[in-house]
Amino acid sequence: MIKKKNDQNSTESQTPTEIVNRAKKSSDFKEIKKNVSGVQIYILYFTTLIDHKAMERVFLPYINDCEKKGDPSLDIIHFKNSLPLEDVIRTQDAKEIEEKIYQGYVLIKFENTSEDCLLVNISNLSKGIRESNETENEFNVIGPKLGFVESLDTNILLLRTKIKSPLLTTEEFVLGTMSKTRVTIVYLDGITNEEHIETVKKRLSKIDFDIIWDTSVIDQIIKDNSRTPFPLYMTTERLDRLTYTLTSGQVVIFSDGSPYAISGPATLLDFFLSSEDYYYNWVIGSFFRFTRIFAIIFSIFSSSIYVAVVTFHYEVIPADLLGPLIESRANVPFPPLLEVLFLEMTIELLREAGARLPTKVGQTLGIVGGIVIGQAAVMAALTSNILLIIVALSALASFTTPTMVMSNTIRILRFPFIIMSSLLGGLGIMIGFAVLLCHLFRLKSFESPYMVPLHPFRGNSLADSIIRSPYNKLNKRPDYLRPIEKIKYSPIKGNKKKEDINDE
Repeated sequence: MIKKKNDQNSTESQTPTEIVNRAKKSSDFKEIKKNVSGVQIYILYFTTLIDHKAMERVFLPYINDCEKKGDPSLDIIHFKNSLPLEDVIRTQDAKEIEEKIYQGYVLIKFENTSEDCLLVNISNLSKGIRESNETENEFNVIGPKLGFVESLDTNILLLRTKIKSPLLTTEEFVLGTMSKTRVTIVYLDGITNEEHIETVKKRLSKIDFDIIWDTSVIDQIIKDNSRTPFPLYMTTERLDRLTYTLTSGQVVIFSDGSPYAISGPATLLDFFLSSEDYYYNWVIGSFFRFTRIFAIIFSIFSSSIYVAVVTFHYEVIPADLLGPLIESRANVPFPPLLEVLFLEMTIELLREAGARLPTKVGQTLGIVGGIVIGQAAVMAALTSNILLIIVALSALASFTTPTMVMSNTIRILRFPFIIMSSLLGGLGIMIGFAVLLCHLFRLKSFESPYMVPLHPFRGNSLADSIIRSPYNKLNKRPDYLRPIEKIKYSPIKGNKKKEDINDE
């Protein structure tokens, strides 16, 4: 049986110095040294969590004045009483020190006072959150709407407000020979597999590019296979989705100037999971997830099956449906392949035009354009009304994908299957499906198999794949990520607390 290490309780046996040394692993943790009256003072804080205006206008000027005056009577007590800020705490409690520095407090240590420290509150947590915007491309009906912005420091701030743990570690790189873009990797120290962290570091260090515009550029450069249309890393603008991937044991990459973060290793099934699944009851969440996967399969194969049936396999059509189908195609002068390609390209044109136009105009164009063009195409005998329904449902089903990057892949996949079905019918669809599976089986994300837990099969990781299990079954991190700490939380402990309450 796997035992979980309680990293929070281990704080009690640590000293403030050990806590500081652990925090120094993060690139956004800063240390300033000042010499006042011959005494070395250490000022330590997270740059992403503090209010820099208060730091520059009040805190640092006071420190500099003390340094210039050189007051020989200045000690930690005098310093605490004369500091022009209200929330100042003197403590030796390691647990309190750890909690406060991750809440935006500045830690002050005097060289001659052993473990006695001051904690000064100049937090930016309450001011920085609303600088961010709501998610624009990943919508949820319920749950938080908070998304990332273009500022790297604000994004790290948002992440630290959600994960207030000393395990959250950041490391910064500067990429782009001309842009000098700040790129930060984030992971949970002691949970995320070291091999994945080193893989990310090695690939980032090898990047030789002039300008890094967005994390999508980094995604393409460090990709395990640049010839695949499938996204190999999760791209998201949602804070809740990213915190889930972090706590599962993935590595996250932020880029300054980009509101999107990428995380990996990712699997194919990850792109069909929505944050909303976890806010509903597990039965409802599983139903929505299963419906979503079915819709994606329908979107890929529906048009190609129509071409195969109409071209080669009339015998599989029920007798009651055969008459209406023949009647609808009686005046269509084109073969099924051209008919389907015409409608599919029309849908793609409407979708692209709607995405490039202002929101209200784009919505109007999509609705009116779809109705007018579809009706006109049927009236002009350019296509059958049955195919129009199939293509419309196929396009609608493709929008059920929670992530835009996978939705674009689904749009592309339809066309090879349509061509194969026009050449070989049902056999062509099967051959295309076999080639697709072989391609997926060969893909990797940060050297981890892309099709796991289906291939290689990992039964223990199926609890959060095609279905969403109850929370008492989601207490383990996925095996395929090979996390150092495999247990997220103890459902047994929670059940014991409930029993104790019931007994009372």
